[in-house]
Formats: sequence, structure tokens, C-alpha cells
Amino acid sequence: MNKTIRRASVFSLLLVLALLVRATWVQFYDGRALADDKDNRRNAIETYSAPLGNIIVGGRSVTGSAPTKKSDLKYKRTYTDGALYAAVTGFASQAYAPTQLEGIYTDLLNGTDSRLKSVMDTVTNQRAEPGNVVTTIDPDVQKAAYEALGDKKGGAVAVDPKTGKILAAVSTPSYSPSSLTDANTAGTAWQKLTSDPEKPLVNRALRQPLPPGSTFKLVVAAAALEDGLYSSVDERTDSPDPYTLPGTSRDLTNENPNAPCTNATIRTALEYSCNNVFAKMAVKLGQDKVKAMAEKFGFNDDELDVPVRAYTSVYPSDMDPAQTALTGIGQFDVTATPLQMAMVSAAIANGGKLVSPHMVSRITDSGGDVLEDYDDAGTKEIVSSSTAEQLQSAMETVVDKGTGTNAQVPGASVGGKTGTAQHGENNSQVPYAWFTSYGTSDSSGKEVAVAVMVEQSDAARSEVSGNGLAAPVAKAMMQAALKD
Repeated sequence: MNKTIRRASVFSLLLVLALLVRATWVQFYDGRALADDKDNRRNAIETYSAPLGNIIVGGRSVTGSAPTKKSDLKYKRTYTDGALYAAVTGFASQAYAPTQLEGIYTDLLNGTDSRLKSVMDTVTNQRAEPGNVVTTIDPDVQKAAYEALGDKKGGAVAVDPKTGKILAAVSTPSYSPSSLTDANTAGTAWQKLTSDPEKPLVNRALRQPLPPGSTFKLVVAAAALEDGLYSSVDERTDSPDPYTLPGTSRDLTNENPNAPCTNATIRTALEYSCNNVFAKMAVKLGQDKVKAMAEKFGFNDDELDVPVRAYTSVYPSDMDPAQTALTGIGQFDVTATPLQMAMVSAAIANGGKLVSPHMVSRITDSGGDVLEDYDDAGTKEIVSSSTAEQLQSAMETVVDKGTGTNAQVPGASVGGKTGTAQHGENNSQVPYAWFTSYGTSDSSGKEVAVAVMVEQSDAARSEVSGNGLAAPVAKAMMQAALKD
């Protein structure tokens, strides 16, 4: 063999080896990437080749599947009372990535979760029968929140303090998930929803943190009692009215100029929502102690999964004393979701212990066998039982004769806290109305904790308040949760 032939042979062999390496790379690396690519239509064809599993609320499926016409995608997702449950279910779309529970449990609901496979499925490499997601949502509480919010823009959450079960998660304005399921019509619906200035796709219950206003005073009061700054909610504080923010000439006043806020006790300060008391209290405690208490309740937790990832509620750092004072009344850079403020009330109602909130009870296979149970949720102590009892007593005063009387529920003991959070440059925008509370049935002992945030309504600016707008929604939710 002459040199030219030998070189040509070696070169040809190298080309063959290169082709083999490339083919192997494409098959085992690029192939996986291509298979997982969101634009790979084969994935959609496979996903919608059979009916999906379902999301269950109150023993009833609120999702379904329906045959399509003239499409290679044989089935599409359907929803019962879709707008009512959109903040829980999210949507499963032939055109867009799934959201909320539909997104988290995609593999379970389309049958590709390995836990669903039988021996025969494994041998034949067939997709298993899909599983189901059983939620903790109480349909009566969910409906009560949705109807009470009505045409207001806002969010509401209800939690069972003893179990951590989320009984309701509502966001308004809502949307119909069914409008996004069909690939042929989803594009138009998506454009309309994403261009809507009311932002109906935003989950205001779990993922819209806003200044919580005076509802945050519960956190400051808890920090003061736990630190020993005050021995009880009935000990008088050293709180001038008005209170001059440290290092400034700005006086912090109260909404009610006639309220007895000078040197008021924590009970009176919560009853009348005295800004001067809690602003000075935050400064006296110092931002580190207030922050530590806020974080015990769940602020600054960027991994709060219920199992939907809740947006982080924030208590800031590196503030001057004047800014710390403003955080004491839930302003400056403090933000919270309705879920977070429901967690505050839930911990107080449960003797100072917070049970991890969750809105999925269990997931099952197609036959109902449990694959994973989430109801054995973890519990951690936030404040002592003594502090919790004192805060309960003060919160009940707020509802009995203070700023939260619209939340009174016949046949139940109710404690709550209002909030009216300013926002915009020089507080130029309409305030956010907040209310967080707990209720205990006098007859059955049932308990519920709720939080309501009204971001926008048709009410005149002068009529925007936590008691006026948010407390009636909370009342409706508590009545539904506590009924025998």
C-alpha cells in the first residue's frame, strides 16, 4: 500500500469515527435537549394524546379533558368554575407552559411520573394512567371570598391554623383558564390577558407583595412582648403623639386625631391603630429584632412553597432610624402577600405555633392510591403561648370595639387587625386596604385565619380603609369556614 492510499484510509477512518461520535452525541445529549424543548410539538402531541388527570376540590374535580376536532392534539383541558379556582389550578395549555398546580404536577397529571408506572407499563414503555391532585381548598370558603371581593382588585387567603391547610386562595380580577387551553384560540386570549391593565394573570393571593400597612403592627407587637420591652398588652408605652421621626422634623400622626394614642398600651394602640406607638416601638426594638420576628413569621423566605412558590414578603435591612420607624407601621420597604399576613394570624390563633401552609392534601394514582401525603405538615414555634394569648385578646378588642368591627361574626370569637397602606409618590395613589384575622366557632371550636388585600376598588379615596373594604370580605370567609 503506497503512502497516498494509506493516508486516504486513515483520513476516511477518522471521518467515520467523527460521524460515530457526532451521532452518539446527538442521540444521547442533543436528543434529550430536543425532546425536552418547549417548541417540540411531539411533546404536546404526546401530552394531549389522552385525557389528563384531575385537580380535586371538595371531593369534586374542577378540571377535565375534552376531545378536539381537526387537530393532532386529541384532547384539551377543560375547567369547571375556572375563574373561581384559577389562582389554585392555573392553566394547562396546548400553546403555553402550564402554571400553578397544573405546572407543578405536570408529570403526574399527564401520566409520565415514574411513580405511576406498573410493571407492564415499564416493560411496554407505555404512558401510565394519569394521577390526580387532591387540594385542601374548601369550595364554600373559596366561593365566599370570590363573591365578596366581587369587582374589587385584590387577593384573599384562608388557612386552618391547626393544620396549615389553605382553605381558599382567591385573586381578582380572575380569568377563564379554558380560554388558554386550545392552541387554535389561545394566542388571541393570551394577548388580551397580558395587555389587560388589570393584570388578571397575576396571582394576588400568593404572588403580589404590597405594603401591608398597619396589619404589620401585629409583628412589631409580637417582637416587643417576646423581647420583654413590655410585659403585657396592657402596660402603658412611652409614646408621644405626634411622634417625630428620628433625625427629621417630620411628625408622624394618626388617622384619628382624637384617638387616645399618647403613651397608649399595645391593646389600645391596636384598637385605634396608633402609628406613633408602633413607629417608636420599632425604633426602640431596633431593626434587627423586628426583622428577626418578621422572619420567624415567614418574611424574607424566598423558598415558601405551598406547593406553588409564593412571592417573597420582605422586611428590609440597612435602614436609618426614621426608616425603621416607618417599617413599624408596615410602610417604607415592607411588603407582604395575603398568604403571609394570613400566616401571621394563623400563628397567633394557634398558640404561637405556625403549621406550614399547604394547598395540596395528597396526590394519588388513577385508582386513588396515595402516592404522597402532605397533610403531616411541619410546625414551628413563632412566639410563646403567653404572647399569643395576649395578642389574641388585643386583636379581639380590635373587632369588638375598635377599627375592625365589620369583621364580627355571630357565634364566633374573632380577632383582627386593619391596615390602610399608603403608596405612590407623596402617597398620591389610592391606598391599599388590608384586614387579617382569625375566627373560632363558639359551638364547634372550628378555627380559621384569613387575610384580605384590596388593591383597588370603586370606593372614593376617603372611604378606603381596611374595615370598610377588606373586613367584610374576611367576615364572609370566616362565616363560610366556621359554619357547622
